[in-house]
Amino acid sequence: KQWDKCLKRKERMFLEGEKIACRSSQDSYCFFSRQTFEKLLIANRGEIACRVIKTCKKMGIRTVAIHSDVDANAVHVKMADEAVCVGPAPTSKSYLNMDAIMEVIKKTRAQAVHPGYGFLSENKEFARRLASEGVTFIGPDTHAIQAMGDKIESKLLAKNAKVNTIPGFDGVVKDADEAVRIAREIGYPVMIKASAGGGGKGMRIAWDDEETREGFRFSSQEAASSFGDDRLLIEKFIDNPRHIEIQVLADKHGNALWLNERECSIQRRNQKVVEEAPSTFLDPETRRAMGEQAVALAKAVKYSSAGTVEFLVDSSKNFYFLEMNTRLQVEHPVTECITGLDLVQEMIRVAKGYPLRHKQTDIPINGWAVECRVYAEDPYKSFGLPSIGKLSQYQEPLHVPSVRVDSGIQQGSDISIYYDPMISKLITYGSNRAEALKRMEEALDNYVIRGVAHNISLLREVIVHPRFVQGDISTKFLPEVYPDGFKGHKLTDLERRELLATAASLYVAEQLRSQRFLGTARIPVAKSKRSSWELSVRLGDGIYPVAVSKDGSSFSVEVDGMKLNVTSEWNLASPLLSVTVDGTQRTIQRLSRNASGDTNIQFLGTVYKLQILTKVAAELSKYMPEKAAEDTSSILRSPMPGAVVAVSVNPGDTVSEGQEICVIEAMKMQNSMIAAKTGKVSYLGSLKTIWGTVLQPLHWDSPPAAQELWAGNWLSFYDRGMP
Repeated sequence: KQWDKCLKRKERMFLEGEKIACRSSQDSYCFFSRQTFEKLLIANRGEIACRVIKTCKKMGIRTVAIHSDVDANAVHVKMADEAVCVGPAPTSKSYLNMDAIMEVIKKTRAQAVHPGYGFLSENKEFARRLASEGVTFIGPDTHAIQAMGDKIESKLLAKNAKVNTIPGFDGVVKDADEAVRIAREIGYPVMIKASAGGGGKGMRIAWDDEETREGFRFSSQEAASSFGDDRLLIEKFIDNPRHIEIQVLADKHGNALWLNERECSIQRRNQKVVEEAPSTFLDPETRRAMGEQAVALAKAVKYSSAGTVEFLVDSSKNFYFLEMNTRLQVEHPVTECITGLDLVQEMIRVAKGYPLRHKQTDIPINGWAVECRVYAEDPYKSFGLPSIGKLSQYQEPLHVPSVRVDSGIQQGSDISIYYDPMISKLITYGSNRAEALKRMEEALDNYVIRGVAHNISLLREVIVHPRFVQGDISTKFLPEVYPDGFKGHKLTDLERRELLATAASLYVAEQLRSQRFLGTARIPVAKSKRSSWELSVRLGDGIYPVAVSKDGSSFSVEVDGMKLNVTSEWNLASPLLSVTVDGTQRTIQRLSRNASGDTNIQFLGTVYKLQILTKVAAELSKYMPEKAAEDTSSILRSPMPGAVVAVSVNPGDTVSEGQEICVIEAMKMQNSMIAAKTGKVSYLGSLKTIWGTVLQPLHWDSPPAAQELWAGNWLSFYDRGMP
């Protein structure tokens, strides 16, 4: 009826996404949705759940969110039309609990399920159960999930489809001894990886027999924990390759497209950190060859949905099939930016049975897109060990042009020990790579994250590094560029002077503000005409005399005998400060300060600790006693919160430096804890799991009282005043 009314008014019809719209005389819109689904359940959490909900809203589809008890106030829960709790925090009891999710589907009468990525997204049993209940799985058919989800079977299928594959053992590795035998036959180095895995879980590189045995143990444990399948395979490790993947899109009518490539070579622990599209490395011929092989593989398994075929590419542009992910990839936004397609929308249309709307010749490469994965991690520890806590302050850089932020958190959200520590995906777009990188640099500087450690400093250093800017990258980029670990940005002499001048100006601006109340002097009779300050600024191991003089809203600062002009609006209540030093604009963040002059400033992405004192206070500070450092030589302290999943020693054992003591599982990864020095284990408590930032499962030469405490009440360890 509404359609007829629009026709009678002779209004112009046009296509808007999945909706046909007409403009009414009141300048509003009336919509006629192409029928897909009325209600869709998202079997996931966090940013990907929010991402799917946004597209569903655009398509006029009602959404159902599931959540664990600790996620009751999560952003995706608030965004959805309905939300149902499926269990407690552990993923096995909530987001992986198929029985509970199936009950929610029946209760809410959801017609379809989008699994996002991770969790049940590549679980063939979940897809089978949905099909048996007449519920549409927004993804490929069960046979494709099974074929491509198993790395062993997928490799054989790839060979039959004439896709280039990596040399290796195509069967299941039974035990550590067989792993060593196979590795020797293939030739070191080798890659040990979970057959049912993905996302870097259950993957280890081995360079000798000892590392092969260790890798087999850890990879099988991680695989069993993450995927419920501990099968492993071994293949030749291609040293110093690029990781480039092809996005494919196929329907149920035999049509398939490749949507260009994504460069995903910047990784740590086999997990991607920075991605971009397109790749600086591929020429049109190689791109076409990789795309055609990816489509050939998709057609060989009758694939229907969005999927990704991953390749390793050597320096001669030889490429080898790595795996196929039968789901939406974390880094899919960069493909959306350069092609203009909404991949979630396309997945929903394909699942409903619609044919693809595009041909291969319709797929463009418009501009350049870069994605940085922002994690709650400490990048100074192994390029990123997880951090937990509450986001006390959070502000996304959406005011920067051509910036997209896919997140599932907000100010006040908790980053917990239960789930992946990703905060968001930060995406920037430009007409070319230089423009996209410049916008990413600006976006990172304007990203406010307080309450947890984060990897902004590492991300910023990567995107401005000369090797990255030139496109000279590989999967070994981080260990090659930072062989001794990431230490933050190294200031040049000019940058050091800029930081000192900025910090000193900020200190003086603070002092001047404290003298005023509601725009007037606190004590009207007091006339302060002070216009210069002599300060002492400590930065690292250096102490620098700094002279500051005020000139209107600007400051003239003398550092190292050089004068710098510092200007700003000096809005000290803002988390972001735009400061111009001698014509160079910088966006800084002051994270903290105290009465003793200590202040932390984020400058060029890295947080620097400074102490700013007046000249007199600096002279007197040498008489202040320094706090003695804690003696932790006899304590094994976990660098991250997690669960103790294995203890490798017994009471009475003598352990040597570097020997494994226990294994900690944190944020889905297992980490070996080793002894920092030689000692004797005097006692081991019965505590199996310890949540917190400090793990003290053993002490060298611990007294009998400590033994009693470990065997008894954990809390009494603190109640009795023990250190």
